Amino acid sequence: MQLHIKNMVCSRCIMAVESELEKFGLHPISVELGIVEISQNLDKEQEQKLNSKLVNLGFEIIDDRKSRVVEKVKNLITDLVYFKDNNFKTNLSDYIVAAISQDYSYISNLFSQQENATIEHYYILQKIERVKELLVYDELSLNEIAFQLHYSSPSHLSKQFKKVTGFTPTAFKNSKEQKRQLIENL
Repeated sequence: MQLHIKNMVCSRCIMAVESELEKFGLHPISVELGIVEISQNLDKEQEQKLNSKLVNLGFEIIDDRKSRVVEKVKNLITDLVYFKDNNFKTNLSDYIVAAISQDYSYISNLFSQQENATIEHYYILQKIERVKELLVYDELSLNEIAFQLHYSSPSHLSKQFKKVTGFTPTAFKNSKEQKRQLIENL
């Protein structure tokens, strides 16, 4: 049985969901961003109890097809921003269509309806949060961050960062108020 889980955005989320499944007496076959595969089928009551446990951790079982598509898009973008290497050579829409196998205009309209934001805007917000994280770590130069996150130049990154946050990357890095947002709240 496959379960679709909302708000799984990182490896710690995977570990938390996997741990909760084990506590619930389920032994997952696989746990990935947004998707869990278990060997047994759950009845509605079991699924509701499991969902209650997951909701307490900030997750939720998704049972309608449209929400699953939107969550898949979010997971693809999170994966792209946080885990893909610098060899990403395709545009965002092609990347999403290849993974979901549906028309991009359908996916885009569905996403916009459910999230009140475009896929592109969500992608930009994710990238900006990643830039904030990398600036706080202070391990990479702005050039390296721009390259890692597929910006055409550090200047483009700086302009987009300022537009979204109101700060230049340098001003953000030097400020005492380095506020980052939780990924699941974007």
